[in-house]
Amino acid sequence: MTRLRVRLAATFALVALLTGFAVALTAPSIIGTGFARMQREGQGAGPPGGPGPGQGAGQPGHAAVIQQETTQTIVVVALVAAGAASLLGALIAGRIVDPLGRLGVVAQAVAGGDLRRRGGLAERRDEIGELGRSFDSMAAALEAADDSRRRFFQDAAHELKTPLAVIDATATAVLDGGYDHDRKHVATIQGQARVLARIVDDLRTVSLAETGHLPLHLEPVDVEAAVDAAVAAFTARADARGIALRRSGASGRFVRADPERLAQVLGALLDNAVRHTPRGGSVTVAVIDADGTVRIAVADTGPGVDPRDAPHLFDRFYQGDPSRDRATGSSGLGLTIVRALVGALGGRVGVEPTPGGGATFWLELSGATPP
Repeated sequence: MTRLRVRLAATFALVALLTGFAVALTAPSIIGTGFARMQREGQGAGPPGGPGPGQGAGQPGHAAVIQQETTQTIVVVALVAAGAASLLGALIAGRIVDPLGRLGVVAQAVAGGDLRRRGGLAERRDEIGELGRSFDSMAAALEAADDSRRRFFQDAAHELKTPLAVIDATATAVLDGGYDHDRKHVATIQGQARVLARIVDDLRTVSLAETGHLPLHLEPVDVEAAVDAAVAAFTARADARGIALRRSGASGRFVRADPERLAQVLGALLDNAVRHTPRGGSVTVAVIDADGTVRIAVADTGPGVDPRDAPHLFDRFYQGDPSRDRATGSSGLGLTIVRALVGALGGRVGVEPTPGGGATFWLELSGATPP
């Protein structure tokens, strides 16, 4: 805003300078005219028998009148010059103030919910243009957040609707006598209730992580031990599906993280990889040391990632595979939780196609000194 202050100050200074310049330019001529008039009237002949030339009885009065008229003329010139300079200054100031007024109107519209409005000042190359671009960026971010919120509620309603419908239908059939009161139908209700609980718990975790209110206990964590524990937890499931699960890469690396949240992240990535890897495939967890950061990559030999889906795989409830449903036991928030938790830990996540098929999901965390 320094340049804007300078321009405003220059506008006021211009008004003063133009006024002073006009007065200085015209004052000598006005004063000279007044003196010339005084000399002409002072040299005129007096009445017969009266004083000689230059000594008329009315000379002092005439001088006062001429002095007063000269002063008035200078004041009028100064006022005219000040008015003209002020008009020019007002035009210059208007170019500064008017866009701010228009931006204020647009800001009120955005505050009223019209998030598609923009300031229209992005083309300017001054501070007002910078303000306009910042405002447009803010409005675009608010619009994107509002769209995301709307999609979130729609998706959440859709995800919650299915288990609720199953619970309602099963319970109604049991109460109406269509189903027997046996453990199988009670187990169906219990299972769907647990799906609901999982979705609600996952939504809460994502919300807390994204808003920075998730409790974290940061400490140096042995990456090798964390990966080994995650691999061991999924070994039986991978064996049952005929999937080879292994780890590779560097050892003895530590990261600054919350041990429980890191285990949750690794579990979500392994769960995603095992679910999308066909029988006879493999899942590899690699630890890579890279200039002060540690990368953990989970590579699978599944169907791979469509480049169009890659930017959205970490979005809430996003389904790159339309055939996926809740029967897999997923809440649709696994990768969203990964992104939120890794972000809360100060790291990054991403996904890359694996040469020959499959995909590699990775996360990077800052390295830490062993305890």
